[in-house]
Amino acid sequence: MTESDEQLAERLATEAGRILLDLRTAGEFEGKALGKAGDERANAMLMRELRAARPGDAILSEEEKDSATRCSFSRVWVVDPLDGTREYGEGRSDWAVHVALAIDGVPVVGAVALPGLGITLTSGAPRPLEAANQPPKMLVSRTRPAAEAVFVAERMGAELLGMGSAGAKAMAVVRGEADIYLHTGGQYEWDNCAPAAVAAAAGLHVSRADGSPLVYNCENPYLPDLLICRKEFADEALRLAGEFVPAA
Repeated sequence: MTESDEQLAERLATEAGRILLDLRTAGEFEGKALGKAGDERANAMLMRELRAARPGDAILSEEEKDSATRCSFSRVWVVDPLDGTREYGEGRSDWAVHVALAIDGVPVVGAVALPGLGITLTSGAPRPLEAANQPPKMLVSRTRPAAEAVFVAERMGAELLGMGSAGAKAMAVVRGEADIYLHTGGQYEWDNCAPAAVAAAAGLHVSRADGSPLVYNCENPYLPDLLICRKEFADEALRLAGEFVPAA
């Protein structure tokens, strides 16, 4: 039986995670060299399998040379073979593998593997949302918390929770560990396409930081901001984000 798009995304994200775990366990590389080798090996497998399974689709991967010809395709796979290279190289668990399918710019299918936790979350099997945390928890970069996110958290009375990769942060909201993920520090489509698809399928609010839709397969893949959060916090988070004035 032919795999569905959801099954394919889940399988490939999970298999890439196994490659990355095995490479780290082998001890052949360390630090930045480990991250580079992991990116290359996971990407090679993902490209090979996607091209074989979906030869009529385009692919946008962080680790592949981009071409604007993909913009003429309706179906485009958006892939990050290793999201959170620093965390991976440091032996942490807050890193991820992203495999997504955007159709006409919409993140329709997504799988986010969290290999360090032994799980893969998918748009095809959304998890029921847990009860909101009290007070709400807001995710920020563990190394560079954005001033805008700190501003919003303070005014919402939210507790800040530092974490590594974008995928790990988004899935923390899906899994109920946190409630709000506001990012304004710059990302690319591969950083958030799969997380957006999984979060939307789970019933979370997903948008740009100004409330506009996330649109994929753009000629320029830079997509600098997003909000993934429980729907009951979306209006306030968007309002406060709009009130933030950067320091001169």
